[in-house]
Amino acid sequence: MSCGPVCTNLGLKPGQRLTVKGKIAPNAKSFVMNLGKDATLLGLHFNPRFDAHGDVNTIVCNSKKVEEWGAEHREAVFPFQKGGTAEITFGVNQNDVTVHLPGHQFTFPNRLNLTVFDYFDTQGDFTLQSLSWE
Repeated sequence: MSCGPVCTNLGLKPGQRLTVKGKIAPNAKSFVMNLGKDATLLGLHFNPRFDAHGDVNTIVCNSKKVEEWGAEHREAVFPFQKGGTAEITFGVNQNDVTVHLPGHQFTFPNRLNLTVFDYFDTQGDFTLQSLSWE
């Protein structure tokens, strides 16, 4: 999977939000956004799958502690279009992360009990166009 920009030292704490905007490839299979302490401690692995790993039009979320993945969480709402644009906002809370999508939102638990999210990266069939946080 191709890797996009990697951000470190973000310093996202509860009450803050990270908004990601970008373009989805016309022949997209999947893309990934990782948010965590660093590349080995991922509090949120956000993986929209158009057709990958046996999933079709499904968002798969997970967490990763070094090489150990947690239990996958699946969202059936899939607001993404191949060749389209995407805007996703990740709201950091004390015990979870709220994922804001067009017309839908859900929470994913902070399984690693991270107090600060310093790391963000994108991978796959997605071109990052802007990143903002507040």
